[in-house]
Amino acid sequence: MLKNFLTVGGWTMLSRVLGLVRDQLLAAFMGAGALQDAYQVAFRLPNMFRRLFGEGAFNAAFVPLFSSVLTREGKEEAQLFARRALGVMLVWLLFLCVLGEIFMPQVLKVIAPGFLQSGERYGLAVSLSRITFPYLVLICAAALLAGVLNGLHKFGVASAAYLAFNVVGIAAILLASPFLPNVAYAAAWGVTASGVAQLGLLFWACERAHFGLTPLWPALTPRIRLLLRRMVPGLIGSGVGQINLTIDTIIGTLLPAGSVSLMYFADRINQLPLGVLGAAAGTTLLPVLTRHLAAGETDAAHAAQNRSIEYVLLLTLPAVAGLLVLAGPIMIVLFGHGSFTEHDALLSAQSLRAYAIGLPAFVMVKVLSPAFFARGDTRTPVYIGIGVLLLNFALNLLFMKPLVHMGPPLASSLAAFINVAVLALLLRQKNALLLAPETLGGIGRVGLGAAVMAVLLVGVETLLPLPAHFLMRLIWLTVMVGVGGVFYAGMLHMLGVMDLADVLAGLRRRLNRKRA
Repeated sequence: MLKNFLTVGGWTMLSRVLGLVRDQLLAAFMGAGALQDAYQVAFRLPNMFRRLFGEGAFNAAFVPLFSSVLTREGKEEAQLFARRALGVMLVWLLFLCVLGEIFMPQVLKVIAPGFLQSGERYGLAVSLSRITFPYLVLICAAALLAGVLNGLHKFGVASAAYLAFNVVGIAAILLASPFLPNVAYAAAWGVTASGVAQLGLLFWACERAHFGLTPLWPALTPRIRLLLRRMVPGLIGSGVGQINLTIDTIIGTLLPAGSVSLMYFADRINQLPLGVLGAAAGTTLLPVLTRHLAAGETDAAHAAQNRSIEYVLLLTLPAVAGLLVLAGPIMIVLFGHGSFTEHDALLSAQSLRAYAIGLPAFVMVKVLSPAFFARGDTRTPVYIGIGVLLLNFALNLLFMKPLVHMGPPLASSLAAFINVAVLALLLRQKNALLLAPETLGGIGRVGLGAAVMAVLLVGVETLLPLPAHFLMRLIWLTVMVGVGGVFYAGMLHMLGVMDLADVLAGLRRRLNRKRA
């Protein structure tokens, strides 16, 4: 499981780095203002549905069923089930896409009510949303194919395909902008084109795995009905994070122009550790838990859950410490160029700190949710999700005026902690979460190491403040991250969390095997 975790995490990290380049281009060309706000809302809409119908509810219901069919009934039955599921998904999503294209002006009035105060932002957002909305169909189908590949334990291929989104997006911004009204249109067309590329790559990967997935005409077989029954309640349960971000966007459109953009770029940095660790843990843990539970191996399922918690917190907690201390320099170095001013970067850093507070909770939701999904329970997270949504909305209303662009991120972070607490409590009551004493002790030592690292970084920053020139700033930030990483590794060694000698020996063995 650790190998698969690192494989998915590695490809996801590469995708996030390319995504960072894409976001830097968006910031440099559009800055933080009306044009950026309109594009971000246009992208948020299909991306929200992707999380809900693709990576969220559908995947949470589909992967355990697919893995169970594959284990118990063999390849042919699993392939037939996947083809029928793909047919159902495509018909439903095409219908939804047509409705969205027709009623896009009305949809934007709901998710971006603040744009109505400015006809320019509203009209542009409608046009851009109609360009990006077909991405919904393409990427949800791609998510199903990726779920099949994950069920076949071909994690690397499925994760690598998502690089296409950022590669195509970067190419569209750089190459298509001169032929379109502005950069926002080029970026919007890049979103839809990337969906075509990702879906094509995953179809090709399935064919190479001798698991062709030509969609079948929808038929409500008993297994498809079971899939739909599990999926419908999961639309809320597994999509709480995305719905919360959408609420943040709605509130953001009611704030001063540029607020949506400030929160977006902050969230993109927050998504680096969240996307890499959360996606890797959730993707690799769900089929592992499903397989252990299907085989009646309860102790192995508990052990896998505990290992996932240890892995993600080992890397998440130092990320939180680093983001809280270095948020300002990070945003200045990465985005403070072109139309995105240094002042904009510092304002966005405030949003980043608010998001970073909730980073452990955001990641833990990804780790705890599979414990429900692997047991075929997609209903329980619904009830939790409804409460979290209401809490997030209430906190947004409470924070929006006094905290402005920091309000929605802080509301999401606090709501995420409540989400984790309730998930953990219910799993504990069901005897589905048994944290071993060594797991709890390890988490405490990791937290102490991250806290000491943060204090060290504050001290170094006080003695050596951020330089004035870009190149020196880049070197300064690189050194700070390196110092923090080395010191954190040393703390983990001192606290007995890991033995650096064993880690280095393992790396040497891997290098020697590759050379051989």
